[in-house]
Amino acid sequence: MYIKQAFKSLHEWWRYLVGFIIIFIASQIGSIPLILAVALKIFSNGGDINELQDQTVLMTVLDSNLTLFLMLLSFAVGLLAIYLVVRYLHRQPFVELTTSRKKTDWGRVFFSFGLITITTLVVTLLDYNSNPEDYVLQFDLVPFVILAVIAVIMIPLQTSFEEYLFRGYLMQGIGVLAKNKWLPLVITSVVFGALHLANPEVDKFGNIIMIYYIGTGFFLGIMTLMDEGMELALGFHAGNNLITALLVTADWTVFKTHSVLKDISEPSAGFDVIAPVLILYPIFLLIMAWRYKWRDWGGKLFGKVEAPIVVAQENNQNSTFIE
Repeated sequence: MYIKQAFKSLHEWWRYLVGFIIIFIASQIGSIPLILAVALKIFSNGGDINELQDQTVLMTVLDSNLTLFLMLLSFAVGLLAIYLVVRYLHRQPFVELTTSRKKTDWGRVFFSFGLITITTLVVTLLDYNSNPEDYVLQFDLVPFVILAVIAVIMIPLQTSFEEYLFRGYLMQGIGVLAKNKWLPLVITSVVFGALHLANPEVDKFGNIIMIYYIGTGFFLGIMTLMDEGMELALGFHAGNNLITALLVTADWTVFKTHSVLKDISEPSAGFDVIAPVLILYPIFLLIMAWRYKWRDWGGKLFGKVEAPIVVAQENNQNSTFIE
């Protein structure tokens, strides 16, 4: 099983603590180029260093394409750190952090990517036709092409960092330490949602939007546990962020991009904020459950995580893990 695979590698608690610290430091180092670029721009315009403490300034002082690239760079550095920590601190093959299958199932990645992409396009098109006054067509070929190149390369790295950290590294680490599945699901989902508190959407909608962020964490975690691998979560998260960045932007979103459309409406914290969690996500889970024949929901989401029995082989220094 997916979490249980961590038993095959070095999984002492202190390794996960040290590994998490290394990953955190690496991601912070990756954010230095953005801070330096913003600082140089501010100082060249006669600004004050205190402006660097303003999140709005950090996101708007540079061209949006450059800002997006530098912002996503920290996630790319963090993803590299996860790979190095897993391979050399835990001595774990990276595929075992990805899936319980012998190799990554890219069909699953593209299926979930396509599912959320088609849904986002349809929902956006319907809303655009119903409320055209809420949108401005801002398509500009050259900036959009640059955005597309940056987004296609960097956004999957950003979403993969978050998935490998929460649904991968921490899910397996907490699971083998707690010896159950529900605790890592709860902790990773809540922490994943809480880390979005700094997003400008929270200031705009209020704390009610945390239902969406935490609910998304649970959705991705349930998907990972039921499917015994991260492929569906990887594809879904990448598709959601990539299509959103290319299709629609707004002044109050974390991704301010040269997208095709700009939402100029005044959003309100109504039912539509939590509708994905209450309506769309259950439908997506049912579609995936039907396609991939998920069974034993109780066992996969709330069951125990037991260490495999290690049987030493005669005349061989290796050990065999009995599931």
